[in-house]
Amino acid sequence: MSIASPLQQRLVTAGVLTPAVVVAVLLLPTAYFALLMAIVVCLGALEWAEFVGSDARGWRWFYVALVGACLLLLWFIVPRAWDIVVLALAALWWVATAGRLTRVDEVQPTTDVSLGLVPIGLVVLVPPWIAIVGLHAVADNGPWLVLSLMMLIWIADSVAYFAGRQWGHRRLAPALSPGKTLAGVYGALIGASAWGALLVPLLNLPLGRGLLLVLLCALTAALSVVGDLYESLLKRRRGLKDAGSILPGHGGVLDRIDSMTAAAPFFALGLFWLERGL
Repeated sequence: MSIASPLQQRLVTAGVLTPAVVVAVLLLPTAYFALLMAIVVCLGALEWAEFVGSDARGWRWFYVALVGACLLLLWFIVPRAWDIVVLALAALWWVATAGRLTRVDEVQPTTDVSLGLVPIGLVVLVPPWIAIVGLHAVADNGPWLVLSLMMLIWIADSVAYFAGRQWGHRRLAPALSPGKTLAGVYGALIGASAWGALLVPLLNLPLGRGLLLVLLCALTAALSVVGDLYESLLKRRRGLKDAGSILPGHGGVLDRIDSMTAAAPFFALGLFWLERGL
């Protein structure tokens, strides 16, 4: 019996996962959608605990419980007004991280426990949940805004891949991800801008806000690259090819949502600022 190739596994997983995600976004009430996204985030937390590096028994599940407790607090106790504050702080952290990543020339592997990654994991995992659930809760077109964000990331990734293969000569961050090129980043920005331009008439925005939306989409795509690079940094520090193995052909949950962790808070914050949720 033949064993499916990694590419075949990747295509099958994507073929099952993509329509399931679309159906969940469009059909689930926000409360159930929030629960589903919380499960995804907690699976990501399980993988993030590996980046921290502790071998203590039960550590991973403790970290999952910590992240889950934060989500529960934000849903039931913390006032919604604080969501904007959390998103803004997360967006600022990612912008600062982009600056730090550009200075990384070499990644030193380590087996030490990195306690600093405990709070950083909360910054990486919790705000995207707030962003996506907050967008989904927007009256009338919330689910479509979530799909718009997902499409933005998919388009940026796809155009970056093909632009990098066709014109990519100068590496973006060879110490972190040798396959990424400046041409790929430019392609991602162009693809995201084109998607933003398509959204302007669909959202019935005036010219001024429409141009700001196109700019927001381009900047979101740029930050999505930062999210990808940051996870690559953490994997290289631990000598890992993938963050996990739950998704055949794709790796772990973090390998699928790394771009979204950086992009979602910034995109949601920008939309709320543009039109109070459109």
